Amino acid sequence: MDDILKSVEAPVNPNIPELKTGDTVSVHVKIKEGNRERIQEFKGTVLYIHNNGNNSTFTVRRIASNGIGVERTFLFRSPRIDRVVVERHSRVRRSRLYFLRDRTGKSARLKQKFN
Repeated sequence: MDDILKSVEAPVNPNIPELKTGDTVSVHVKIKEGNRERIQEFKGTVLYIHNNGNNSTFTVRRIASNGIGVERTFLFRSPRIDRVVVERHSRVRRSRLYFLRDRTGKSARLKQKFN
């Protein structure tokens, strides 16, 4: 039974480092347009991480132009992710940062964590 499950599982993407909630990350995603492929960068804060084996995901939120918040969910094992760069770690006390959705400006900032 385990052999069947292992054969269906997607391989782990080696370009994704260990992420934590509150990290500011830059996700480089491969986008296909017609017969061309380009890489688009999505930079934002990791709101939450779903650890669910093969279906593990992480959601990144950023503020787009004219103050509209955009959230995007990525699969940890997706071959579409070229690489993920962790730009800074923030000090957070909870695993789900849903409260950031209601905040704008200075109140939406997170304190940086220095190692």
